[in-house]
Amino acid sequence: MIAYLSGTARSAAADSVIIVSGGVGRLVTVTPAHAARLRDGMEVDLHTELVVREDSLTLYGFEAADERSVFRVLLTVSGVGPKLAMAVLAVLGADGLRSAVASEDQAALTTVPGIGKKGAARMLLELTGKLPAGGIGLPGTAAAPAVAPGDQVVDALVGLGWKQTQAEEAVSQAREATPDAAVPALLRDALRTLGGRL
Repeated sequence: MIAYLSGTARSAAADSVIIVSGGVGRLVTVTPAHAARLRDGMEVDLHTELVVREDSLTLYGFEAADERSVFRVLLTVSGVGPKLAMAVLAVLGADGLRSAVASEDQAALTTVPGIGKKGAARMLLELTGKLPAGGIGLPGTAAAPAVAPGDQVVDALVGLGWKQTQAEEAVSQAREATPDAAVPALLRDALRTLGGRL
């Protein structure tokens, strides 16, 4: 089990990055917003989860142990696999998911691509009382992003399956409505504009 990885970022893509440590490069799947903040040569510390399938081994990376804990709980929900669990974290974040579950907010859950009303209802039922309390991120991974918030959100939306032009238009509309919005709020507004449809 690879539970923690510290090394140098290389070749960040829409939703993955190669972390080089000890001369070995490991491909790690991360959320699109996280990937957008990574630059070649950046030192990175990740909490990780290795998901073993019959035909694959996939390493998922998280900035905080709390995110990994929430990811693990999401995998216990019927019909939720690693990709959908990462989409939940990309759109809502760990705290946003807690808030949605605590307030039984199905609408918030349906903003995640791949989750409809029935899936949201099932998630609320199965997650109630199971999510861990909030955690603290790793020092050293919260450096100021080198990418503008709008660009981060566009990258995140493209990573979630929308076309570049759709993502740019949605972000533009969201920024007009709330010019000073931070990345999470901008992402939520852009998703509302897109209507949760791929």
